[in-house]
Amino acid sequence: MENNKTPDNSKYKLLGFEKKHNLVVIMVISTGKIVKIKISEILKNEIIDDLSKSEIKDIYRKHYSGGSAPTTYEMNDRHERSWLTYVALNLLLFALYIFTNVAATKLVYIELFDIVVTPGVFLYPLTFLIVDILNESYGLKLARRAILFAFASNAFIIILLSSTSYLPGLEGWKLDAPYTEVMTHVSSVLVASCISFLFSEYANSYLLCKIKELTYSRFLFLRVFFSTFFAVIIDSFLFCFIAFYGTMQNSDILHIVYVQIAIKMCFAVFNILPAYGARSLFKKYIAGSQTA
Repeated sequence: MENNKTPDNSKYKLLGFEKKHNLVVIMVISTGKIVKIKISEILKNEIIDDLSKSEIKDIYRKHYSGGSAPTTYEMNDRHERSWLTYVALNLLLFALYIFTNVAATKLVYIELFDIVVTPGVFLYPLTFLIVDILNESYGLKLARRAILFAFASNAFIIILLSSTSYLPGLEGWKLDAPYTEVMTHVSSVLVASCISFLFSEYANSYLLCKIKELTYSRFLFLRVFFSTFFAVIIDSFLFCFIAFYGTMQNSDILHIVYVQIAIKMCFAVFNILPAYGARSLFKKYIAGSQTA
């Protein structure tokens, strides 16, 4: 016999909560109209009979906790501005990541300090700052998804660049041989970067969350600095030895490693102020405008 019970969410859909006013945000499915009702009142309203079991459970959780208990809607139904910010941070992380990888094929000699560096060494520390912001604003899970997105994109680019080297070239084209040579080196650099990026960024995100837990979310400067400190060491050693092993002397590679660590550590110190600024802006313009 056919069940005559009205299916879940035939009329209403729970969108989230407004913590400040202790309200439930409901959408009327047929019209798209948004209504806001006090949590204590919706428990007596017929609207609750149309909601799904998980939605009703979250409403009761909010009600009995006085609005303080977290629910799935804190994660799944963030305000649009918050998600756009998350996407923008992902794209910025990806752009910096790819630029520093491709630029790593060029070694720059700075005569004043008698050092050899890659152009990306000055911008790569910003990737740690972006991951720190993602951790602070969206949590470890979404920060690691951003890392995996950048990693997968990098791997895809490796496949595309490697495949172009096997395409038949135009006879007499003077850039054919240099292109193949550069692409071969870029591919090896990208492979090295994939490995170093994944390990260093995972270490960075894990340490940031662990230090945050141990300090009870205080002392942002400590977790930003120390998480970046260890991540920089891991990244520099893995990247330089994988990318340049066999093409340079080990002593020269170590020299590049030490220089990269020194430069990146300077940026790690300067990352502290932007981290505070980013956290403040997120709380003011994004977290404050989204439902909680």
